[in-house]
Amino acid sequence: MEEEATKYIWEGAIPLQIKLHESEITSFPPPPPLMILGLPLKWYIPTGVLFDLLCAEPERPWNLTVHFRGSPGDVLTPCEGEESVKWSYINSLKEAAYVINGNCKNVMNMSQADQYDLWQSLLKGNMEGYLKISSRLKLGPFGEDSLPSEASETVASSRPSRIPVRLYVRSVGEEIVDIEDAPIIDSWDKISYINRPFEIYKEEGGYVSLKQALKSLLPETFNTNSSQEESSTNVKDPNAPDFEDDNAKLRLVRVQGIEPDMDIPFFWLANCLRNPEFYLHICVFISKQPKLR
Repeated sequence: MEEEATKYIWEGAIPLQIKLHESEITSFPPPPPLMILGLPLKWYIPTGVLFDLLCAEPERPWNLTVHFRGSPGDVLTPCEGEESVKWSYINSLKEAAYVINGNCKNVMNMSQADQYDLWQSLLKGNMEGYLKISSRLKLGPFGEDSLPSEASETVASSRPSRIPVRLYVRSVGEEIVDIEDAPIIDSWDKISYINRPFEIYKEEGGYVSLKQALKSLLPETFNTNSSQEESSTNVKDPNAPDFEDDNAKLRLVRVQGIEPDMDIPFFWLANCLRNPEFYLHICVFISKQPKLR
């Protein structure tokens, strides 16, 4: 099941329509103006994550406009081409390795040949080639037998239990009824970008769910000490995510273009929906609750 899910994610794609901005064209008359988002896209964030985060209502094809000049230095770090992208990936891989194992020796000790083959497998979408090299780094998988009970101090195995997580939290208006009607983002200041490790553990009678993990990962958003569980007599929207509190209401969660069940085991998400640099990227849409005076 996990192998099938991983293959499904690996083969995922986003239809793009890429246009050159009219100001970049000098050799022939510019094309008609295009409707664009107008937000500089951060090149070091995976394309799929950008799509999940910025398109509350997924647009297909996704229309992007390319600029070669006038890069906003206060928003974007310089990209010098493929080498910049490659080393951004390698550095993220090192960070993930440190979270998982407490060190990044296996990544640091990769041969030049393995680094080259790993990068080429990503460029070519070669899943088998990627798995062949990445498996040597010993960065997973996370498994049920790696999870100690909260009441126990013994770890069932040496398999890793710390998951590197990147969260992208987007706030939408409380007045928005349908998340698809959320306004277009025009500034990165409206998105919180959080790197935070999560240690999975076995709970009595089950495992940590996505819902439980988000409560733990975002304590500044969801007050985990407040009374979060609704009375069984309350009527809930069956299509809405399953919790809210005095600070915020969870509206939508996306991982790899999927809106997962909030009760899914978190370690399953980490194994099947993580990115090739071993981070689990989660897009979270929330509504801030109005503060009472």
